Amino acid sequence: MKSQDLLNSVSGTSDETEFYTPLPEGYSLGQTKYVVITGTVMSGLGKGIFSSSLAKLLSDKGLKVAPLKLEGYLNIDSGTLNPFRHGEVFVLDDGMECDMDLGTYERMLDMDLTRSNFATSGQIFTRVLEKERHGEYLGRDVQMIPHVTGEVKMRLRELAVQSKSDIVFVEIGGTVGDVENAYYMEAMRELAYEEGPGSVCFVALTYVLEPKTLGEQKSKAAQLGIKRLMEMGIQPHIIACRASNPVTDKVRQKIAQYTNVPLEHVFSMHDCESIYIVPSMLREAGLDFEVIRMLQLDQRINLQRERQAWLEWCDFNDKVNSIKNEVNIGIIGKYTSLRDSYASIIHSLEHSQAHLSTKVNIQWIDTTSINDKNVQNELKDLNGIIVPGGFGARGTEGKIACIKYARENNLPYLGICLGFQMAVIEYARHVCGIKGADSTEVNPHCENAVITILPEQKNIEGLGGNMRLGGKDIELKPDSIAWRLFGQKDSVRMRFRHRLEVEPKFIDTLTEKGLVFSGVAPGQPIMQILELAGHPYFIGTQAHPCLTSRPLRPQPMFVGLVAAARNHAYPDRNFPNAIETVDEIMQQTEKSIVEA
Repeated sequence: MKSQDLLNSVSGTSDETEFYTPLPEGYSLGQTKYVVITGTVMSGLGKGIFSSSLAKLLSDKGLKVAPLKLEGYLNIDSGTLNPFRHGEVFVLDDGMECDMDLGTYERMLDMDLTRSNFATSGQIFTRVLEKERHGEYLGRDVQMIPHVTGEVKMRLRELAVQSKSDIVFVEIGGTVGDVENAYYMEAMRELAYEEGPGSVCFVALTYVLEPKTLGEQKSKAAQLGIKRLMEMGIQPHIIACRASNPVTDKVRQKIAQYTNVPLEHVFSMHDCESIYIVPSMLREAGLDFEVIRMLQLDQRINLQRERQAWLEWCDFNDKVNSIKNEVNIGIIGKYTSLRDSYASIIHSLEHSQAHLSTKVNIQWIDTTSINDKNVQNELKDLNGIIVPGGFGARGTEGKIACIKYARENNLPYLGICLGFQMAVIEYARHVCGIKGADSTEVNPHCENAVITILPEQKNIEGLGGNMRLGGKDIELKPDSIAWRLFGQKDSVRMRFRHRLEVEPKFIDTLTEKGLVFSGVAPGQPIMQILELAGHPYFIGTQAHPCLTSRPLRPQPMFVGLVAAARNHAYPDRNFPNAIETVDEIMQQTEKSIVEA
């Protein structure tokens, strides 16, 4: 298709054209390149890990990259999804509630993403219907092709213009053959046609079965899945094979033969110790330079920049493999049967353990059956605990029992969102003597609601998008633990997802009895960080600090917890206290960033 045809189809000057390809202002066909990652056989195999790892390698070479996750569900965002069904809800700085894969991109690329990096079918269809109501389709009957697929391509191209990227990485959720994803696949086929040769690289991530009863790897499911992709008009350039063990040459050869993909482009993405090793696996296979060659980007790369970035990444991986100590940290929650519910917390602990050379053994503890009588037995082998965010009343009394035990027995504690609220309730009940202290979420008719709904939320009905969301500044109290954790700064920015707060009328009572609110919302009586003086490490925040932890820049609250847990596990080793340890690591991190 010629560029003039596209311009005519946008402007409406050609009444007879069947083309409908809206282009954002400033967009030039073929200038931005695209890497499209699709799944076959089954979902949840790691498309986001592969995509973000490849994006990191190309970003390290000086190329500007931008990811976009396309989800097939009709929800406008991920905010109302149950963690049991879809894993963690990841919140971006601008308040968008999105898929957990966006967290993988932020961590790998060390980049803050926005709502432009996430789209659902609900968003796409909403925009199409709004345009139809405003008469923007010039009287044409609105169809899946070309109007809905045109809106998908518009989202990609808008991101390209907005981010000024060399490459946009497009990850399509689910698998080939899912009804809800069919129009995404069609849009990608059209994209490759319109952008021209050398503009789009297709990656198919598949799964190689290895039934224990057979004792060998089987590729038939992978072959059929990729064949389904080819039937939709998409020829993959790279195939990433997920498997428990390294994919054999025999299996790779079979897949190559049945899919027209060169053997060297059939990549074994087998299980490894850490997802942070995947970039090394891709680099050793040479896939980063193969993509650069396919997309004709040779003239845009900076190899000197790559060398420095790769040295830093290798240094991080060396730290991951140089573990000297071990601690046991319990995650106290109600979604413990699905680890993806706490993905960001797990990664934050991984980042901290690397910088502290201390392996964190996570113990999953369901609080629904914990009480004051059995809590000691449940926590006896732990060196620290985390009470993470969550909603609803189930398991809250068990969390309060765990927090009380941690406070009274000098067990390092980090409370996140609901964990912050439960710590306030525990302190109100057992230290301040406030009878019937509770949260209105747990008990709407409680005697003393020390945790209640935010003022701006009281007149809002429904669930979707009605919380305090996204990045907010927190004013820090000078000389407090939080102030020292964050480098003695006056304020820090963290991300939020909540609709409840500490009831202002109880703040004086709580503080008079020793609870320190060391972080507050600027100009508002909204308490956002709490701590206890004299405790080895007892801190909570209404925010979700795990959302901004990065491999090379671990989040200070998690570093402090792991450091305190290490002191708890090895009391005779004379390690520095948690705050001194955090300060040393943060200084080292800032120095390496400045040098880079």
